[in-house]
Amino acid sequence: MAINFEERFASHPSDVKHYDTQQLRNHFLVEKVMEADQINLVYSHYDRYITGGAVPVSQPLELTSIEPLKAPFFCFRRELGIINVGGPGTVTLDGNSYSLDFKEALYVGKGTEKIIFSSNDATLPARFYLNSTPAHKELPTRHITLKEANVLQMGSQQTSNERQINQLLISKVVETCQLQMGMTELRPGSVWNTMPAHTHSRRMEVYFYFNVPEGQAVCHFMGQPQETRHIWMVNEQAVISPNWSIHSAAGTANYIFIWGMAGENLDYADMDVVQPNQLK
Repeated sequence: MAINFEERFASHPSDVKHYDTQQLRNHFLVEKVMEADQINLVYSHYDRYITGGAVPVSQPLELTSIEPLKAPFFCFRRELGIINVGGPGTVTLDGNSYSLDFKEALYVGKGTEKIIFSSNDATLPARFYLNSTPAHKELPTRHITLKEANVLQMGSQQTSNERQINQLLISKVVETCQLQMGMTELRPGSVWNTMPAHTHSRRMEVYFYFNVPEGQAVCHFMGQPQETRHIWMVNEQAVISPNWSIHSAAGTANYIFIWGMAGENLDYADMDVVQPNQLK
């Protein structure tokens, strides 16, 4: 077992507009999220956000502190959100076990010391997607199923963006310090997510794309509304979206994505919308 991590620094939008393809990918794309018997993490200096994945196959995996945190354990001053995108699994928190099925979430509050991931079946391992942010107070652990999510129906077939937004870790469902997470599922025939696009200077965001069929891809759009850029992504990759950037995508086939946010507020509707004909 190993915990692999890398640190990403914030980039000024005036610099980003000069990045070539590889520079964009180096700064914002998280290429390897899920890896058997590994915990992979990226520590971003945008709101000190951590994103990553844990895939326990042959043995349980323990999430311990990493060097940038300078802390005795991972959730010493952090909260953690977990969504399972694989087979049934278990998360054990300080000796208490929580079973997570496909698309189920778990909120882990500040102060939780021992975090262990395991799969119920090694032939169909759990794939735990992780997001973590700094926290200012301790809040109780909470298991959230899709039945408990706050569900929004958005878009239309006519504009190719008909989708269901499952708000999982959001104030209407569970109390958090600043972390918000949810999962958006596109309807058959729709390819666009988060369209019209928007920015929110009060918060940053991370998108994780999964359920992308083999051989297909998602084109993620980022950048300032008048200076957009794109990153091509495949299944189970994540992308960091700065607070000054739009975050939207179109796929060559249907897909699902998990969004996570952190920043100044917990107002999901706090966004500055940019209409499609205003983008450049």
